[in-house]
Amino acid sequence: MNQQKKKWYALNNILTGILALFIILMIVNPVVKGRVIQGLMKVGLFQPKISNEKLNASPENEHNYQVNFVDNHGKVIEGNSLSGKVVFINFWATWCPPCIAEMPSINELYNEYKDNPGIIFLMVDADNDLQKSTAFMKDKKFQMPVVTAKGNIPQAWYSGTLPTTIVLDKNGNVAYRQTGAAEYTNKKFKDFILNLINNNQGSNQK
Repeated sequence: MNQQKKKWYALNNILTGILALFIILMIVNPVVKGRVIQGLMKVGLFQPKISNEKLNASPENEHNYQVNFVDNHGKVIEGNSLSGKVVFINFWATWCPPCIAEMPSINELYNEYKDNPGIIFLMVDADNDLQKSTAFMKDKKFQMPVVTAKGNIPQAWYSGTLPTTIVLDKNGNVAYRQTGAAEYTNKKFKDFILNLINNNQGSNQK
């Protein structure tokens, strides 16, 4: 009986140690935490929320194109060049677990639409460290273009929470806004994107 108790305690200690190690890794390693969130995404959590409410143009929307972007080659992407296109913008950082978790779904979405002239993807590095963020993308084999923002970012776009994703319609209005991680490869979101590309209509999530 004592031998059985010893075995049980030993097994319990091992499991406790493994759990403690996992929790520590979750805290200190953003990649591990990101993978856990990815697993939750696969079972249907973190779906983008799209409402049927349309966002009317406002003075703030009219100035959206004043923000410029710079890619890792030093090329400036002027905001006014985005007019007439649907723009998928993601604010992220290499140290952000939820950002890492949603990257595979964004990469898949990007590869599906990268040849469509009606949409452009911009992955905005919130740390403004293009060397580090570009190396991260290369290491993870993601193809999305990394940029930094130049100019005042509208509050309607980004208020400091990472990740934040917005989609602008062809008129520069915020058609979609998501704070926190989401899975962007589901059919409802893809239909939403196609609707914006083809009809210049969309909805807003506040």
